[in-house]
Amino acid sequence: MGMTDRKAQLAANLAKVEERIAAACAAAGRKREEVTLIVVTKTYPASDVRILSELGVRHVAENRDQDAAPKAVECSDLPLSWHFVGQLQTNKVRSVVGYADLVQSVDRSKLVTALSKEAVRVEREVGCLIQVALDAEEDGRGERGGVGVGGIEELGDLVANAPGLRLDGLMTVAPLTGIYAGRQQAAFERLMDLSTAMRRTHPAANMVSAGMSTDLEQAVAAGATHVRVGTAVLGVRPRLG
Repeated sequence: MGMTDRKAQLAANLAKVEERIAAACAAAGRKREEVTLIVVTKTYPASDVRILSELGVRHVAENRDQDAAPKAVECSDLPLSWHFVGQLQTNKVRSVVGYADLVQSVDRSKLVTALSKEAVRVEREVGCLIQVALDAEEDGRGERGGVGVGGIEELGDLVANAPGLRLDGLMTVAPLTGIYAGRQQAAFERLMDLSTAMRRTHPAANMVSAGMSTDLEQAVAAGATHVRVGTAVLGVRPRLG
């Protein structure tokens, strides 16, 4: 596919997603500007990121450092905020802190320590979201990363007090198992309650990242401030391998 065709395709997809967000905001009695779209560009080339930037996208997300790092370098001239949304191993922290403005998958103290150390070293401030696992035991961990509800407060305090880091809020992925399986809106409403509790001690941590291509409407209805959309904008991902 030529670049002009790809641009037309992405523009059409973005317009559809924009309509969905606008309709969901209207239905929830919210202003459209209360919800920020983050386009998940994982497995897609830097050329797509460039087109998205031309089309007005300002937030992009990646979940694997080995894909994200070279792409971020290639697109470093663009006015973009890069979000890291995947499970993050401490040995990748140095690379990720080099380009990510925000890490949405903070879920353990060891990761906070590593992020803080690196952010201080390169003199950057990195925004952090605590990833909440709604499929985990109170103090457990989730299937796809994330901390159980009982661990949020302690981890939030840790981030808030860590040099080089900024506590921005909470993130979740709709769980596939447990009491919220198939009940996305209930899951996102639970996240909003947890966000309200967190803002009592950390008023600036008001970001709530929830909802993807299939359930962004439920996330907007629940009150999410950011939705992470990949497939609905970029198309079905090519199978790797």
